Amino acid sequence: MEENSPGMPKKKKTKQITLGGIKIGGNAPVVVQSMTKTDTCDVSSTVSQIKRLQTAGCETVRVAVLNAEAAGAIKSIKKKIKIPLIADIHFDHRLALEALENGADGLRINPGNIGSKLKVREVVSAAKDKGVPIRIGVNAGSLEKDLLKKYKHPFARALVESAGRHIKILEDLKFRAIKVSLKTSDVMKTVEAYRLFSEKFRYPVHIGISEAGPAFSGTIKSAVGLGILLSEGIGDTIRVSLTADPVEEVKVAYEILKSLHLRQKGPDIISCPTCGRCRIDIRGIVDKVESKMAGVKKPVTVAVMGCIVNGPGEAREADIGIAGGKGMGILFKHGKVVKTLKERELLSTLMREIKKL
Repeated sequence: MEENSPGMPKKKKTKQITLGGIKIGGNAPVVVQSMTKTDTCDVSSTVSQIKRLQTAGCETVRVAVLNAEAAGAIKSIKKKIKIPLIADIHFDHRLALEALENGADGLRINPGNIGSKLKVREVVSAAKDKGVPIRIGVNAGSLEKDLLKKYKHPFARALVESAGRHIKILEDLKFRAIKVSLKTSDVMKTVEAYRLFSEKFRYPVHIGISEAGPAFSGTIKSAVGLGILLSEGIGDTIRVSLTADPVEEVKVAYEILKSLHLRQKGPDIISCPTCGRCRIDIRGIVDKVESKMAGVKKPVTVAVMGCIVNGPGEAREADIGIAGGKGMGILFKHGKVVKTLKERELLSTLMREIKKL
């Protein structure tokens, strides 16, 4: 799934932790995460959504734990899924304790809002006993009041100071299986916060643009923000937050990682935008290729080009591809033409050759 590439960003070295058997930080690859959008108490719906996420390549999943019933549901959910499960908890330390008892592989809390020092100590002790890491989730929308008063606005410096406070709470309790996130809905503010944090701390970071928005605009904001961070070697786990099906979050996350040569999973489809020279239905063919390859897990680069003259050369790095002319086209591999075809044969021949690969 991974591939060494001379163009791959050099990842910043962070402390390595383990989440349900998955290594995070250090030299481990960036891990793709999503979050369920179901009522966690509805075990059937939650499990169904997690299984769809698993199929899409999601490697860890977070569920909201709003009450004791949701914390109790973790036990049943865990029995039916294959990826580590993280319990997202605010304010009530008892929910964290129950989630841990029921098999949660990770916790997402803010130690500062979970209650008294005694309550925090209880949670940390239980997490330590079970070998469960804690993610400190700093969010611009829930910054401490005194920090808002000090900085007047949830600036990047305020987010990093908040993270530092929470880290100290855990470190004072001799707990260091820590991961940190510093999210806002503003791309550059989020980028600045992670940059500042990575200069001061070596704990692994979970990166994302909070409340990024609907599928189209949210994808663009996430790609820009996360692309900047990942290109600078910042990021150990990643979640794309979209107001959309969570499977789309996973797809977008992998496309971001693939574009930076950080993960190679599934097909990489190269296709021309088309122009006046194009004489075949490239858009239609690309849609069909993408649909037919949806279940492919192995990395393969496929090109669908609209120009016989320039297509093979422009896509010479592709493992295999087709390029069309008027009523006909060619099949090429690594930039070299191997077969001339009628237009109606292009798609079927391409898919047949991909299966051989």
